[in-house]
Amino acid sequence: MERRRLGGTGMEVSRIILGCGNFGGIGSAPELFGQGENEEEAFRIMDVAWELGITTFDTADAYGGGRSETAIGNWIRSRGHRPTITTKTFAPMDAGQDHGLGRARMTRQLESSLDRLGIEQVDLYLAHAFDPDTPLEETIATFEGLVQLGLIKAYGVSNFDADQLRATLELVRPAVVQNSYSLLDRGDEADVLPLCGAFGIDYTPFSPLAGGWLTGKYRRDVLPPAGSRMALRPGPYAELQTEATFAGLDRATEVAVAKGVDLATLAIAWLLAQPLVTAVLVGPRRPEHLAPAIEALQTPLTNSEADELAALFA
Repeated sequence: MERRRLGGTGMEVSRIILGCGNFGGIGSAPELFGQGENEEEAFRIMDVAWELGITTFDTADAYGGGRSETAIGNWIRSRGHRPTITTKTFAPMDAGQDHGLGRARMTRQLESSLDRLGIEQVDLYLAHAFDPDTPLEETIATFEGLVQLGLIKAYGVSNFDADQLRATLELVRPAVVQNSYSLLDRGDEADVLPLCGAFGIDYTPFSPLAGGWLTGKYRRDVLPPAGSRMALRPGPYAELQTEATFAGLDRATEVAVAKGVDLATLAIAWLLAQPLVTAVLVGPRRPEHLAPAIEALQTPLTNSEADELAALFA
C-alpha cells in the first residue's frame, strides 16, 4: 500500500482511506441512524482493509449517531491495531441535538469521540462543515487549543467551498481539505483545488464513485437497487439523473473494458492520477467493495488518459 505524508503534520496516510460513514447509519442523516452496516459487518470490512494495508480510517461523531466511532473503537480493542484516525464534528448527533463549531460544543464532542474510539488522541480532527453562526476565529482557536492539549495532532476542514476556504486561509493553513470530488463532481476544480495547490494543503476527496453512480449500478429507466444510496438518500445525487450522465457512463464503461478493469476501478484510478489528490477515501458496504480501490492503485493513468476520461463528463 502506497502512503503519503500529510504536509507538516509528521503523519502518513495510506493512499486509500477507509470511509466508515456507513457503520451504523448512512452518513450523518438522523433518519437513517441504525441502518447501514452493523458492528459485525463493520468488523469484517475493517479486517479486510487492514489486511490490504489500509491503515487510515475516516469517521465522524454524527455517523450513525456515534455508532461508527463506537464500532471502530470496539475493533481497535478487539484486534489491537491502531489505525490513523480522522474524525469530524459539526452535524447533530440526533434530530434534536445542537450542532456547530463553537468552542464548548467542539470540546464536548471531541471528548465523546475519544471515549467512543477508546483512544487518547485523534490524529486528524475536521470541521465537518462551515459554521456560519460561529466566528471562524473561535473555531480555529479551539482547534489550536486542542492541539496544544495533545487531544488532536492536526486539523482540517470538510465540505468547505472556495470562499469558506479563503476565509480560513486568512487565519491559518489547515492540514487537509476533504470534499466530494469525482468524475461526476468536479466543482472543486475551479477554485478549491487551485487554493490547495497554492497553499500546500493536502486534499483527500470522498465519494469517489459519486454515491455508486460510477459503478454502473444505476441505469436508464430502471429503479435503483434496494439499499443503494439512490434508494435510501437520493437527494445529494438527484441532479445526476440526466441523459448526459448516462451517456458519459456508457463511454467511460467502454474505456474501462478496453483497459481490462471495471468502471469503479477506472474512476478511482482517475482520482489517484490527479496531482493534487493526496489520498482517496472509499466507503465500502462490503469487504469485496475494496477491490476496485486496490486495483486502481495498480492501474496508473497517463495525463492524457486522465484528461480524455474527464472530457467524457465535461
